[in-house]
Amino acid sequence: MPNTNKKPIAAPKAVAAPKVAKKDKPVAPFAAGDFVVYPAHGVGKVTTLEYQLIAGQKIELFVISFERDRMTLRVPVMKAEGAGLRKLSTRKVMESALLTLKGRARVKRAMWSRRAQEYEAKINSGDPVSIAEVVRDLHRGATQPEQSYSERQIYEQALERLAHEMAAVERIKPEAATAKLEKLLNAA
Repeated sequence: MPNTNKKPIAAPKAVAAPKVAKKDKPVAPFAAGDFVVYPAHGVGKVTTLEYQLIAGQKIELFVISFERDRMTLRVPVMKAEGAGLRKLSTRKVMESALLTLKGRARVKRAMWSRRAQEYEAKINSGDPVSIAEVVRDLHRGATQPEQSYSERQIYEQALERLAHEMAAVERIKPEAATAKLEKLLNAA
């Protein structure tokens, strides 16, 4: 005879997934109208934030305009920090860069091709103090020998990057910032 004292086995109860608080959407660190520095291109202005459908994903992008190059760049908000996109330097950082310009040039005895790579890396870092080092090291006074073409190109690129960031920080024209930097270099 079957034993009727056994209770039927109940189906396991469904365990509700723990409730996860909704994460707030990350706030974009820049807004339309903000000046930003993209290391490979220098100072630009965020014109807008837009969404695009890329590979089936809705991606939020910063649209950055670089007036001097007549270029527009779209940077995904989630990748902005990794790409090196940053706010303009503070006045304190720019003062430190200007102090670097007043210092003594430190030219290594390495081959030009190696030094040129190092200079390009410093310029593309986007750091004003590193860029100021390049400007200082490649600046030639009136009594010094002429620069080679490639030396001149790198010097002008570094000077332009530094001048544009300085102009944006101090709210002056890039030409005025360039004149100020050259005056400092010639006085050193």
